[in-house]
Amino acid sequence: MRLSDLPLPDSAARRLSRLPFVSTPSPADTNRRVLITGGASGLGLALATAFLERGDRVMIADLAPSDDRPDTVPADARYLRLDVRSEDEWQAARDEIDEIWGGLDVLVNNAGIAQGGRIEMLTEDDWRLITDINLLGVARGCRTFVPMLKKQGRGRVVNTASLAGLVHPPTMSSYTAVKAAVVAISESLRWELEPFGVDVSVICPSFFRTNLASSLNSSDPAAAGFASKLITRAKLDADQIAAEVMLALDAGEFLILPDPDARKNYRGKRLLPAVYAKTMLDMGRKFAAATGKS
Repeated sequence: MRLSDLPLPDSAARRLSRLPFVSTPSPADTNRRVLITGGASGLGLALATAFLERGDRVMIADLAPSDDRPDTVPADARYLRLDVRSEDEWQAARDEIDEIWGGLDVLVNNAGIAQGGRIEMLTEDDWRLITDINLLGVARGCRTFVPMLKKQGRGRVVNTASLAGLVHPPTMSSYTAVKAAVVAISESLRWELEPFGVDVSVICPSFFRTNLASSLNSSDPAAAGFASKLITRAKLDADQIAAEVMLALDAGEFLILPDPDARKNYRGKRLLPAVYAKTMLDMGRKFAAATGKS
């Protein structure tokens, strides 16, 4: 039995993510200035589309050069090149947003790659790459734009983590490590920025259908294949996850668990630790058996 199969009330699990100082839901809050990294595909693109449908102004940032705008970027969104590993490109993004909009209301640190692998097969380069993009990319985004948000006295930072930042299955040590760190950064910033009128949210979905599988970087093909199957076989797609994220942002949630599997797995780990441990141990044993314990 998986944790997500347990009869745990979904509505109760949702309440675990509420802020103690939840603001009044404001779905009518439009015309916000929004920057989304990794916004040309996957969840980033779905979020960009959702913000645009609200009437917000959206800047999509991704790796393609600014003069080679990806076809996936909606016509009513702005686009800029931003490699989240580059301090210079972050500063250039800040300067452009300041010039065009005079400020920013929502920063969505969404850019990331997927990775899986047994610990002895992950190389130091694997660790450096995923840390530089998934963790330091978020830190750089916050360092760049938090001063602007604090000066304004309002705004929101939204960091995309993963259920893997809360629930840590086998053969995913590098991915779970950086996603857990993103959750930790977000919680620390939550307390740090609230006195300045700046809100923080962290998104922790379970597996959903997206192009993230195509970015899987791993020195362990067996583990990468396992993760790819979980992504491609998922029930929900990026648009469905984005719709739930928007509702959670309206409600002022900090920890956003946008799908039932994420909510039940998180609640199961917290309330049923023995069941959680058995589930993770079974997963480890099944993988070991499937790979000949090599």
